[in-house]
Amino acid sequence: MEIKVAKSAGFCFGVQRAVDALLNKKDDENISTLGPIIHNEAVVELLKTKGVDIINVPSDAKEGTKIAIRTHGVCEKTYEEIKKNGEFIDLTCPFVKKIHNIVNEHYKKGYKIIIAGDKGHPEVDGINGWCENSADIIISEKELENKHYDKVCLVAQTTLDSETYKKIKKFLKKSCQNVLIFDTICSATEKRQKEADSLSKISDAMIVIGGKHSANTTRLTSICAKSCANTYQIENFEEIPQILYAPTNNIIGITAGASTPPWIIKEVIGTMEEMIKDGNEISFAEALEAHEKAQALVALKTGDIVKGTVMRVENNGVSVNLGYKSDGFIPAGEVIDDPNADISSIINVGDEIEVFVVRVNDVEGEVTLSKRKIDAIKSEKVLEEACENGTVLEGTVVEVVSGGLVVSAQGGRVFVPASLASDRRMADLSNMKGEKVSFIIKEITKKRGRNKVIGSIRAVMEQQKRALSEAFWAEVEVGKVYNGTVKSLTKFGAFVDIGGVDGLVHISELSWAKIKHPSEVVKEGDVVEVKVLELNKETGKISLGYKKTEDNPWEKAKAELEVGKDIACKVVRIVPFGAFAEIYPGVDGLIHISQVANKRIGKVEDELTIGQHITARVVDLDLENNKIGLSIRAILAENEPEEVKEEAVEETTEEVTAETTEEVTAETTEEVVETAETTEE
Repeated sequence: MEIKVAKSAGFCFGVQRAVDALLNKKDDENISTLGPIIHNEAVVELLKTKGVDIINVPSDAKEGTKIAIRTHGVCEKTYEEIKKNGEFIDLTCPFVKKIHNIVNEHYKKGYKIIIAGDKGHPEVDGINGWCENSADIIISEKELENKHYDKVCLVAQTTLDSETYKKIKKFLKKSCQNVLIFDTICSATEKRQKEADSLSKISDAMIVIGGKHSANTTRLTSICAKSCANTYQIENFEEIPQILYAPTNNIIGITAGASTPPWIIKEVIGTMEEMIKDGNEISFAEALEAHEKAQALVALKTGDIVKGTVMRVENNGVSVNLGYKSDGFIPAGEVIDDPNADISSIINVGDEIEVFVVRVNDVEGEVTLSKRKIDAIKSEKVLEEACENGTVLEGTVVEVVSGGLVVSAQGGRVFVPASLASDRRMADLSNMKGEKVSFIIKEITKKRGRNKVIGSIRAVMEQQKRALSEAFWAEVEVGKVYNGTVKSLTKFGAFVDIGGVDGLVHISELSWAKIKHPSEVVKEGDVVEVKVLELNKETGKISLGYKKTEDNPWEKAKAELEVGKDIACKVVRIVPFGAFAEIYPGVDGLIHISQVANKRIGKVEDELTIGQHITARVVDLDLENNKIGLSIRAILAENEPEEVKEEAVEETTEEVTAETTEEVTAETTEEVVETAETTEE
């Protein structure tokens, strides 16, 4: 006769963690569990001897007593009651806690929650409480027949058998269009079920060890019974059936539920060893030794690289189950290189991660871990290959230091000198902290046993600009419109980046109105629409236009003005030969000195002031040359005798069209010269 023990039989890490936390409590610490910690009478009785009792509701807890939430978890309402009660220990299985979060989140989003599991089981009741007990709880796909859902969120009890869940998932996918399915069966449970199924197929008899009220143990029994008719579920060695020792039973398989402690498994195997014939003792002894090895705690030492399961994620760090006598802890600063990163967005409860053992304190049972060191080790090779191949990498600026930036990328740290941080000189780099940047590795040197990695952001920016420039010059043409970004301003115009190439918008092309500086119209960083006016591919120079034809105020003047029309305007400039009045923004008319009053005057300032609002008559209109002649005198003359009116009109026409031509032309010439000088600049 041969005995075979499933490797995964017995405590899962969630149960082991909960039981260890209670067994290792301080002697003067009073703890009460809200319901039995797990479904195993032997464990519950053992904990009672350690001073851990059981209460049914939070209000039953005595003053000064901590409440321990059992592995099955509790509903949201009960959780809040426990928090109000005072100190508590949350021993909810991490996989169950994950289901609580999923259900609560999607219930708030309007999903109908369906829980595949046993009605009345404490784990299922706890899950249901996170959606206000509104879930449909099913154990078979047949229960979904004749039901219709708009949108569904499906989760499973962690100990549900995978075959049942597959059937439920398949049915829902066919019957409901909007369905979210989460595979929440515990990975350890699934592994235990698969091992039990395989073992039962080669065994003449199967023993499943576990509590009668344990759902996962009952499912193991059901799975084994499908392939092995001689399957027996027992709680301890006293329930071993005598029929096991029939001569036809050459192979006996043993497995155990997640809530079955290792000492009960050992007792069962030891009892069978005593009852079997001498010739078969060696088989049972070997089986016991193999099982003990499978269940043994791992040994840890500083410098080890090990894998573990994430148990808790908090602001100050992450707790990891390594199979050691206590959980390891990764301080927040050792999780990731970026100090601003949200740990919970990177690592989740239940994740399997690789960590570096920084320190082991056997006396206090403390294990300090680092994920950063693992990332750094892995990053060395990646960064070396990137340096050789010129690969463009992405990272986050985590520090601004003297002389440059520190970028976190690929689990390592890269120094970018200030001269290589941008394609233009930057006096202050502080605003780059937290930015995502692209860079290449320029150099890697060994310094004091560590790699010093030098990167360049500028090189990537220059590469990108070259590529953009080539693409731009291949398709650019006069008249084409671009959206660009104002890069810099000078007194003669604004330089605009239109896709890797900078073009100049001359000050005269920024506004139809006369301006003294480009900052009156645009500022650095503005996104503007510009048109290509001129280009020279040989010199790389581009002239751009910003003002639009439809905004030209002279177009409005053409449409609205005519000789003889009286218009309201404002005096904006006074010159020796007259005054200029603004008709529209950007359109001025000249009131010759002879047309300011109905009398001869020596100075225009005696009659008009800058900013004065007046009414003048259009007496000359040369829109081709953008010239308008205005007269106040013509309006005043209407109230005078007829002969004076005729004289005024004749003088107006002659003087505006002839006498002032020389003076206006002189001023216009000055403006042309000024514009030419600016253009040359």
